[in-house]
Amino acid sequence: MEPRPRSFYALTAFFILFVVFLYGPTITIGILSFQGPQGGLTFPMNGVSTYWFHNLFQQQAVGDIWGAFRRSFALGLMVMIATVVISVMAGLAFRKRFTGSGALFYLTIASLVIPSILVSLGVGLIFNQIGAKVHWSTSGFGAQLTWTLPFGLLIMFAVFNRFDKRFEEAARDQGATPWQTIRHVVLPIIAPSVVGVALFGFSLSYDEFARTLLTAGSHNTLPLEIFGMTTNVTKPVIFALGTLTTVFSFAIILAFLGTLWVLGKRRARRAG
Repeated sequence: MEPRPRSFYALTAFFILFVVFLYGPTITIGILSFQGPQGGLTFPMNGVSTYWFHNLFQQQAVGDIWGAFRRSFALGLMVMIATVVISVMAGLAFRKRFTGSGALFYLTIASLVIPSILVSLGVGLIFNQIGAKVHWSTSGFGAQLTWTLPFGLLIMFAVFNRFDKRFEEAARDQGATPWQTIRHVVLPIIAPSVVGVALFGFSLSYDEFARTLLTAGSHNTLPLEIFGMTTNVTKPVIFALGTLTTVFSFAIILAFLGTLWVLGKRRARRAG
């Protein structure tokens, strides 16, 4: 067996450092969330317990943690559904060139390069100017779509760019209507990508801060609530909250991966 070159070990060390940098803060917060009742926000730990997790489910002196969680979860579902529906429909529409398609495409993805806080400020000002109430379910919803839609559109454009149209032609030859072709041919084929767009939509919305800052109104979403807690909470309860939200995020990812696995099994059975 030939010895590995020095570059291999250098790249391995760099990768390990990258992983530590990426997940180290999350792991540190997870460890500190198990501080004892008299523990603080730093090491060394003063005992080990689940006291701060129990404290989360008691009446908090500050904030509305569970109300903020419900709002973030509901907003994430709203954004996810809108992102999936609009992205799939836009992907179907952009399969054929039409007047202004290029300008519309670049206008859509331009929001990715605009500073998020400016988008939040702009949306909030528009709602104020038209006399509409700034609320997480309206202005917050619109501001977050400017963040999630470009990702969904780029994914669906890539999917349809390599989609084999012969499947649709075969369905039409068998007498299928356009709707039947989309429902029974197109959607099953692109289903894994649709699940990916849904995951993007939910996860990007769930932890979005800047675009929600000036558009959520008087009711905070979870990222805003956590940010507010960092200024006046000096107990490990905030670490316990961070650990639970991280576990929840991983659970959502696993749920979507499970959905992909089920879809793959179904496709395999149909192909067999």
